[in-house]
Amino acid sequence: MLEFLDSLPQWGIALIYSMLAGIAIPFGALFARIEHIHPKWLEKEFRHSVIAFGGGALIAAVSLVLVPKGIETTPPFWAVAWFFAGGVCFYGLDRVIQSHGGRFSQLIAMVSDFIPEAMALGAILLEDKGSALLLVLLIGLQNLPEGFNAYREIIDRGRHKAKVILIWFFAISLMGPLSAFIGMTFLSAQPAIMGGIMMFAAGGILYLVFQDIAPQAYLKRKWAPPLGAVMGFGLGLIGHMML
Repeated sequence: MLEFLDSLPQWGIALIYSMLAGIAIPFGALFARIEHIHPKWLEKEFRHSVIAFGGGALIAAVSLVLVPKGIETTPPFWAVAWFFAGGVCFYGLDRVIQSHGGRFSQLIAMVSDFIPEAMALGAILLEDKGSALLLVLLIGLQNLPEGFNAYREIIDRGRHKAKVILIWFFAISLMGPLSAFIGMTFLSAQPAIMGGIMMFAAGGILYLVFQDIAPQAYLKRKWAPPLGAVMGFGLGLIGHMML
């Protein structure tokens, strides 16, 4: 397998890697279609634990990937400015969605996490294929619970059919190859722009985690969801140390 990858051009490797990372999104949605876990309390606690796990993974992405990589290449003033701009823009987007009766915080956070990380994947491929392969695994592991949570958030509103949502999620997974290509072709030579994108996404994700995702994970007198958040962050920590 590794010999086959070595024989491919870099854009081909980026295509395969980003597809592998992105396909975890619709797989997470398919897993979320499993319902009626018995006893009933276990189903409810399990779903809240997955929401918390996804929230922990998002915080890990912000604190261990997006912000550290962003501040490496972005001047301090602009790093902070882009970070705050992301939070404010996502606040505005959240207000608009809420005013129209929608609730897509999980979906927005998932996309906001996946796109800059896929761009980073494309840029890293030019320097270190081994680290890029590990990053694929970590992005995929993050995308599974995020796809699960985003699917449940949309389907619970009862406005969209399951097949339509799955088509959306497969289309979102195709944004991975496009983002990786942009990262490899354009942003690898523009590290300050890449850093700004990461800081903007970090600010937006952090807003969504504390505004919508963390409150959804809470269950009174239940301790599994907080442990799920710790495990989600731990996943990101393991990947950070391995990289």
